[in-house]
Amino acid sequence: MKAAVWYGKQDVRVEEREERSVQPGQVKIKVEYAGICGSDLHAYHHGVGIQEGQEHPLSGQKAPLVLGHEFSGVVAEIGPDVTGIEKGQRVAVEPLYHCGVCEYCLQGHYNQCVDFGFVGLNGDGGFADYVVVEAYMVHALPDNVSFEEGALVEPTAVAMHAVRHSSLKVGQKVAVYGAGPIGLLTVLCAKAAGASQVYAVDVFDERLKLAEKLGAIPVNSSEVDAAQAIQEQSGGIDIAFEAAGVQPTMDSAVSVVKKGGQVVVIAAIPEPLKVDFFQMLVKEATVTATLAYRHIFPEIIALIEAGALDVKSVITHKIGLDDIVDEGLELLIRDKSHAKILVKIGG
Repeated sequence: MKAAVWYGKQDVRVEEREERSVQPGQVKIKVEYAGICGSDLHAYHHGVGIQEGQEHPLSGQKAPLVLGHEFSGVVAEIGPDVTGIEKGQRVAVEPLYHCGVCEYCLQGHYNQCVDFGFVGLNGDGGFADYVVVEAYMVHALPDNVSFEEGALVEPTAVAMHAVRHSSLKVGQKVAVYGAGPIGLLTVLCAKAAGASQVYAVDVFDERLKLAEKLGAIPVNSSEVDAAQAIQEQSGGIDIAFEAAGVQPTMDSAVSVVKKGGQVVVIAAIPEPLKVDFFQMLVKEATVTATLAYRHIFPEIIALIEAGALDVKSVITHKIGLDDIVDEGLELLIRDKSHAKILVKIGG
């Protein structure tokens, strides 16, 4: 099969690989579409986040690994002892490894598993003709949910988990810092959850135009003091979602929330950030953070099926697997007009 394999920093090769065999409790998926995530960019450009050196305790794999954790496809083969899944079924994959027996898994918080990991970062992923995953990762897609939408279930789950984890109430006002794919999907999810106003903050006009199309009020923080501008327009923000992961956006998010407000950190933060806890103390505001998602894929799929989440609106480009480096991993760095790039796998 053809696959995009990570060998090291700025070393991803599209090459032929043997298909993995299906073991008990596993399912083989013929991949249709896979999305390029910020984590894939970090792995490619900075060499971080990928399983190196020793095998992951749940996947049993280490680099070189096939990238890709946002994907959909068709069940091609079912391993022994797997029930409730049929060959030929259209599916989206929830790519989280979890042990099921640690204290966090037993509490239902499997995204906090002591051996937590991702397909595509800690084991072979979806930038390939076929991928083998654990049966517990597989979610059926209704016929009227496309494979493109199926590939967007995973990043949408990240955004919706943050919104659901927040204290957002219908009618409240929200600011989203960072208008990349997760930020844009957070705009969609916050609006679906009843936010009356959503401000999108970024430094790139191209991304802000996409956010505005989704119903957000754009704020270019390279041109104005974002917190001041939003406060003047809104009278105060109830919740700020931090999806950029840099110090200026964190500072602004803390500054923009009103008394009793909340800052929710979604971004993967490569460097430690400071939080002005004096401001938080005076406001009796809170700072919280979310990691990935849990118990949410069926809800996301149902919302997409019902037309409540127009996730396809964040797709800006579709490419073939052979073009994943130049027209995907490199393009997303040099051209900020792009949000979500999907890779069509196979014919």
